[in-house]
Amino acid sequence: MFKERCIELRKLDHTLPEIIKITGRSKTSVYYHIKNIPLSSEKQHSIKINSGLRISAFPIARRGKSNRKFKKFNKWNKNLVNLVSHLIFDGEINKSGCAYHNRNRTLLERVRTSMCYLYKFKPTKYLNTTTGVRRISYFNVALALYLKEKSLELLKKISNWPEAFKKEFLTAFFDDEGCMDFRISRRTRRIRGYQKDVQILVLVQKLLKDFDILSAINKPNEVVIMGKENLERFRKEINFSSGVYINGHRSNSIWKKSLEKRLLLDRAIKSFKFYKGKSKAGRPAPVRRRERTMARSII
Repeated sequence: MFKERCIELRKLDHTLPEIIKITGRSKTSVYYHIKNIPLSSEKQHSIKINSGLRISAFPIARRGKSNRKFKKFNKWNKNLVNLVSHLIFDGEINKSGCAYHNRNRTLLERVRTSMCYLYKFKPTKYLNTTTGVRRISYFNVALALYLKEKSLELLKKISNWPEAFKKEFLTAFFDDEGCMDFRISRRTRRIRGYQKDVQILVLVQKLLKDFDILSAINKPNEVVIMGKENLERFRKEINFSSGVYINGHRSNSIWKKSLEKRLLLDRAIKSFKFYKGKSKAGRPAPVRRRERTMARSII
């Protein structure tokens, strides 16, 4: 009889789906006769393990896949170099997606606009109300994996690329990581760029040299450009982008207002003419006393 057959199969440690398949009867009919007969502990343990393997295999199979497609590219241009550079410096590329952090709306809009070339979907926007830093995030695993590969390609090949690409890379670096250290009272005029990855600092120094701009690496984490000629070459060949400001609202701000980095660079270069001759100590003597004020900008 059907009932005895179901009980017999259950005692042989068959699961409900297996008995349904063997008998060809409905789930409800089979379950009614075996519901009080448990599976052995060994069988239950085996089912648990197999279920776990199936569940873990699903996200692995889907990893890097998305219905939100993006455009791949083999040929680089200035916009792409600038985009990937910003993601390297003030951005992040991780397993879930990529993001860019900054307080400056000009740079945020530049990254968003450049990303539209690859990815038509709008980013998720965040604002840190404490620091004022904004973030745009693109949650796409496949896009992140692709841009990670492209970032490694950029760092590896940029030294041999055209000057226009090198300029985009350096401008992105100093817009994100740079500051204008201008303190007349100490006769300090220098551009500083910060980066934890020393290999990137070495690369930046090498690219600057391609434009006859001499720099020094101050370990552990900054590259420094000093001297009137080097500052003038930097302004002519690279410069900070228009609309990129220092944060004048910081508690330790000297200026107490937001000023363009490139404006401070202009002031630093012009200030050289205010020092003529030599003092008794062998140092340049200031001509204008009113110019002796500390002016330092830190991002």
